[in-house]
Amino acid sequence: MRTTHPPGFEHAIHSANNWLKAVSEVLGTEDRHVAHRILRAWLHTFRDRLTVDVAAHFAAQLPELLRGAYYDGWDPSVVPVKYNREGYVNRFVREAKVTAEDVPRMAAAVTTVVHGHGSPGHLEAALEQFPHDIRALLVQPTA
Repeated sequence: MRTTHPPGFEHAIHSANNWLKAVSEVLGTEDRHVAHRILRAWLHTFRDRLTVDVAAHFAAQLPELLRGAYYDGWDPSVVPVKYNREGYVNRFVREAKVTAEDVPRMAAAVTTVVHGHGSPGHLEAALEQFPHDIRALLVQPTA
């Protein structure tokens, strides 16, 4: 018996897989579970530093399945969370299960993917809400 998904599901799965593939490639891993964990950590640490309006506006550009991951566990009554670079790194470490030394490379890599797959200007507009030290972490060169 062959399982088929409605066309909308197929598109949602395909879009999310394109993003995961891009994250995997930029991180240099073939492990999609690792890529998903890192992308999810990036989405949550990014989302929680934004105001509700900007977070919702940013989410609108995400593929449907990633939008679900983005909103998973979100409490809009406590955002934006005002953490500094160290707080950002610590949260990323906990969620992604990586070392603090890996965070700058991984966060910048995911930012590169989001920039390449998102609508022009949306990422940049959201990044304006970040303090300079976190913004520098997110947009540093990945090489």
